[in-house]
Amino acid sequence: MDPMKPEVMLKQVADLPKMMRSQTAAFDHDIRNVLTPLEFQSLHRVYLVGDGDSYHGSLAAEMAFESIAKMNCEPLSAMRFLEYAADYVPTSFPNDTLMVGISASGRTQRVVQAIERARKASPNIRTVAFSGQAGSPVMEAAERSVQLKIEDLGMSPGIRTYAASLMGLYLLAIRIGELKNKYTMDEANAMRAEIASLADVVEASTPAFDKTAKELAELFKDSPSFIFAGSGPSFGTAVFSAAKVIEAAGIFSMGQDLEEWAHVERFCYPDEMPVFIIAPQGKGYWRAVELAKSAKSLGRKIIAIVNEKDQEIAPLADHVFPVAGDVREEFSPLVYHVPADLFASYLATKQGKFLFQSDRGLM
Repeated sequence: MDPMKPEVMLKQVADLPKMMRSQTAAFDHDIRNVLTPLEFQSLHRVYLVGDGDSYHGSLAAEMAFESIAKMNCEPLSAMRFLEYAADYVPTSFPNDTLMVGISASGRTQRVVQAIERARKASPNIRTVAFSGQAGSPVMEAAERSVQLKIEDLGMSPGIRTYAASLMGLYLLAIRIGELKNKYTMDEANAMRAEIASLADVVEASTPAFDKTAKELAELFKDSPSFIFAGSGPSFGTAVFSAAKVIEAAGIFSMGQDLEEWAHVERFCYPDEMPVFIIAPQGKGYWRAVELAKSAKSLGRKIIAIVNEKDQEIAPLADHVFPVAGDVREEFSPLVYHVPADLFASYLATKQGKFLFQSDRGLM
């Protein structure tokens, strides 16, 4: 296989708005019918299970299930579910637990095993696979499945597949909330339309994102490490963002919770270490403001990913990725990952790196 060039990530980002607009309704149609109305109504808890990007997406979607579906949600890596959770899932009633196994490729071995373990653990656990590949091992392992099909643009670190997984999970949370009578049909449909409309926010934000990403790639081309920090759904965005920098440029990057950064990574050298603070308006925003002040006092280079109207974190930042539109916190990961995608691509290009170190045959 030829080495993978970082420019393919730019193509993935450019197609995001089109994919989001065209596929929301298609994904929703299949998700509405993946369980019967009675099965949806019987649910009391959900486990979201995946590896890599799929795990990051699970972390990012947790808040949507808890605030929209109004149920407990446990996002777990596949190994952790397989050996440390499946045998202890509380199940008291038929269909009371949903396990969603997520794999864009459909071939993630540990996810397949996690689904199989869930089915063996209790007949009260419903298993659903989310995958981009029809007939894949993940889909065959689960009782039900949803194909999150998108146009193939060639091999790349997951960007559009990550967005597709997020869209599927958000739509599933909405469907559960709707059938459990947490929302009217009109309210649920308004949230579905809201997801599709985020394509406009991505499209409007990308020119400014792109400009800043190019500037930072030049400025930080010799930096030995990066930290991405966020809380709630933005913690999912942070670990996904760090993964893109590693996959593209091979530079150590870490996604961390804002509060944990204050307890541990705050003490890291060098003083000028770049810290990306992911802070949409929402529950954790107040703490992001405090930690931006702390990072500033330590001499860190602060890169803020915030709403374009932000007046508290942006003035403290050395660089800003302005999000051109209001996004509810639950859905913010669908937009707030794009700056890292662009930055990772330009950084790899600046350093002459190939994706996944594919020039060394590591793929």
